[in-house]
Amino acid sequence: MAIGDIYADIQSIGAGSYLDIQPVAGSEAVIHNVYHEGGVEIYRYDGTNNLLFATAIDAGVYAYYAFHVNNTDRIRVKNTESAAKLIGFDGIYTKVT
Repeated sequence: MAIGDIYADIQSIGAGSYLDIQPVAGSEAVIHNVYHEGGVEIYRYDGTNNLLFATAIDAGVYAYYAFHVNNTDRIRVKNTESAAKLIGFDGIYTKVT
């Protein structure tokens, strides 16, 4: 990976579980879009504090954002549905190790 490369993933996340958008230690990224197949809660998380800042009750996308993440300060997306749902994101690396 290099600075400017895409940082993206999509996973099936169980009911009540989180997708942590967290690059490897020493790397940083800016997340532009978060996609969700069902209801979600989105948190800013620093390893201790879970700050809820957005909720959605249906499928959708949080598009054109600039969430800065590293291995400690990250975004968590919680599946609030009663079954597993797909959650994904994309952005770019701004620092790599």
